[in-house]
Amino acid sequence: MSKKVYCIAQFKPKLGKEKELFSVLQSLEPNTLREEGCLQYIVTRHILSPFAEGQSFPIVFNEIWADMAAFEAHCQRKEVMNFFETYCAAEDGLAEDWNVSVYSDEPEQYDAPVIEA
Repeated sequence: MSKKVYCIAQFKPKLGKEKELFSVLQSLEPNTLREEGCLQYIVTRHILSPFAEGQSFPIVFNEIWADMAAFEAHCQRKEVMNFFETYCAAEDGLAEDWNVSVYSDEPEQYDAPVIEA
């Protein structure tokens, strides 16, 4: 049974602050990639394509964590909490809005095989 957690963290920068916010988010990558349970952590920016015309915030983190405990430990790191306090929640922060959501690759009520010890 998979216990992986997939996180999509989207950020809408304040007007004229996209490059600065993207740079700050990139600075979170090196330490996060060292965390126990971090399988993928990469910040991306929206690009135009006639084959993908959906709406999105301009900056998105694509994250994969080994399990919920690893994701929640990441969220409680001082560096990450400081980012949200300084760049999202603060009046003079760089983000106008943000949305962080987590997902599972398992169907609801997945009938996983029972493993006996």
